[in-house]
Amino acid sequence: MSDLTAYVDQFAADNLPDENNLPEFIHDFPELQYPGKLNAASQLLDKNIAAGRGDKIAIRTPHESWTYREVFEKSNQIAHVLVEDMGLATGNRVLLRSANNPMMVACWFAVLKAGGIAVATMPLLRARDLIPVITKAEVSHGLCDVRLAEELENAKVPFLKQLYYFNGRDDKLDNLMKDKPVDFEPVDTAARDIALIAFTSGTTGNPKGTMHYHQDIMSMCHCVGDRLLGIGEDDVIIGSPPLAFTFGLGALLAFPFHAGASTVLLEMGTPDVYLKSIERFRATWSFTAPTAYRAMLANAADHDLSCLKACVSAGEHLPLPTFNAWEAATGLRLIDGIGATEMIHIFISAAGDDIRPGATGRPIAGYQACIMDQDCNPLPAGRVGRLAVKGPTGCKYLNDDRQSVYVRDGWNVTGDAYKMDEDGYFWFQARDDDMIVSSGYNIGGPEVEEALMDHPAVAECAVVAAPDADRGQIVKAFILLTAGYEGGDDLIKELQAFVKQAIAPYKYPRAISFVDNLPKTETGKIQRFVLRQRELNI
Repeated sequence: MSDLTAYVDQFAADNLPDENNLPEFIHDFPELQYPGKLNAASQLLDKNIAAGRGDKIAIRTPHESWTYREVFEKSNQIAHVLVEDMGLATGNRVLLRSANNPMMVACWFAVLKAGGIAVATMPLLRARDLIPVITKAEVSHGLCDVRLAEELENAKVPFLKQLYYFNGRDDKLDNLMKDKPVDFEPVDTAARDIALIAFTSGTTGNPKGTMHYHQDIMSMCHCVGDRLLGIGEDDVIIGSPPLAFTFGLGALLAFPFHAGASTVLLEMGTPDVYLKSIERFRATWSFTAPTAYRAMLANAADHDLSCLKACVSAGEHLPLPTFNAWEAATGLRLIDGIGATEMIHIFISAAGDDIRPGATGRPIAGYQACIMDQDCNPLPAGRVGRLAVKGPTGCKYLNDDRQSVYVRDGWNVTGDAYKMDEDGYFWFQARDDDMIVSSGYNIGGPEVEEALMDHPAVAECAVVAAPDADRGQIVKAFILLTAGYEGGDDLIKELQAFVKQAIAPYKYPRAISFVDNLPKTETGKIQRFVLRQRELNI
């Protein structure tokens, strides 16, 4: 850790990977050359006040609006509460629990201003999910929406000594804030002080704590918000990912505040609510997962979406049928992007005329990528291998032996199987653990999913490997049917024949199960590991 650190509590620095296990960091354009001292909250929020945007609406919700000045003043009051009433020391970890709403934003800014480390958690996590997070990060303080109190109180973790609630008429944080000054001098943190610990969303069943510097937050703004997307102060951003998910943190907090734009926060982002909110708030940018875009297709024509100028899809692979259907319905080509909690946000994408349907894109400004074999040797164009990336951000697990698996020879190895074409576009094949080996054939589950989703009977699907005595593994599809269709042997045969006509016949799903729902994380990612475990009776 740099001698510039502002932290008294050195827990985060002491639990960083050693230098030999850190990825190589690249800062190859001027905005990424950071001074020794940097506080991301000051850069994202306080600069808007200095720029004269105090009276501009920063946050809109279906029920209220907050100006930049209101966010600024409330975050300062919360920072005073953290320091003066809760005894926060710089470097302490602060648990944040809330749906997407203005107080969650104010609390996040307050933690960083006060020199704390934000540990935001998904609203739907239960006590058993919260216990390992609080324990591993040794969280000492917490700010929680009172509506989420029950699970946190059930967790009963001794580390968590100071816990205040908000968004209630008589809750402690709300009451203490009222009498606090509206000014607060942000702690002069180092650019490489840890600002947040984000826990992975659980698609592999064993979440990890990923640590990010103050400068990492700014890097995603410069690389994604500015260079890739070009978000400006006249934009209105809407999205469904939770602020506790780094995709949501960037899309709904960091990017709009960095640009001086407005953000729309929805506590419940159902397809109907989302479409109505785009129309009501005249959103210009949308950020959500492929499953959400697909779910909105049925009613998209009933809403005026002409305000949208671009839509970003991330969080999981974007199937080509979803890309095509959204363009047909709205005239907009989805901007696909792959990111990772380990990398904080998107690192491969394409926008505008650079979009190549079906491809994720190319490394965005500031990042490099390649395809590697199992021995970390680079592979030529056209060969399927492991995606590796490096740039201004990178994996820094909190005291986790898996650091040496994710970081190899300075590269972040993401766990995705990809191939790169001659033009440098990257094409998703599967997650490493979604590759199915059947009778010696390597079959990417997502390719089978895309073929199935072209059939009108398929609303959603997930494809995994199922054990088989003769072939080792077979392709098995779990399918959620479109309204009006009924599962049965005839439909199974029809779907199998349909896939055989679309892709190589040996890739067809030899087993199909019709289901009422698919297991998902709170961010909308399908938890295929749950389905694999079911097949293995784990």
